[in-house]
Amino acid sequence: MNIILLGPPGAGKGTQAQKLVDERNMVQLSTGDMLRAARTSGTEMGNMVAGVMDRGELVTDEIVIGLIREQLEAGGDHGGFIFDGFPRTLAQADALGALMAELGQKLDHVIELAVNDEVLVERILGRAADAVAAGGEARADDNEESLKVRLMAYYKQTSPLIGYYHAKGDLSSVDGLGTMDEVAAEIAGVLG
Repeated sequence: MNIILLGPPGAGKGTQAQKLVDERNMVQLSTGDMLRAARTSGTEMGNMVAGVMDRGELVTDEIVIGLIREQLEAGGDHGGFIFDGFPRTLAQADALGALMAELGQKLDHVIELAVNDEVLVERILGRAADAVAAGGEARADDNEESLKVRLMAYYKQTSPLIGYYHAKGDLSSVDGLGTMDEVAAEIAGVLG
């Protein structure tokens, strides 16, 4: 089973992806993690990623699709893939669809974690406060100003994917504001 988790920053995509990894033996394909791993891999693709990142440039869609291709072609004994942080744009969604079709695979579900922006801000600020209270450091972008910038980027670039996947009949929406277990139960209901 291959799924995409959609939702704004702080909606809980990473948390829910980890639960699916633990409970369904799925593989989380986080573009950030893949880029960091590729950078240090020493492979041809990894060297390309390192060069782009070292120059301070943005990694192209073609490179990200190449990394995803490597993961999809690697196969393995698992319960499918969770796309986390990709696609972010309509062009990336088209490229992912074309790649999956080429490899004889498909997306089974696209799940939107629907949330309220005001609650998201509270959640992110709470996450930062909890990290500090536990003796750690808050993420550099876990503050109200950074979150507003991240939300604007999400609404400009990524939120059109909700309509895109709805039109294709692939979208399910769950209430992302419940507890971690409530949201997980709603996702499980979608996945069957």
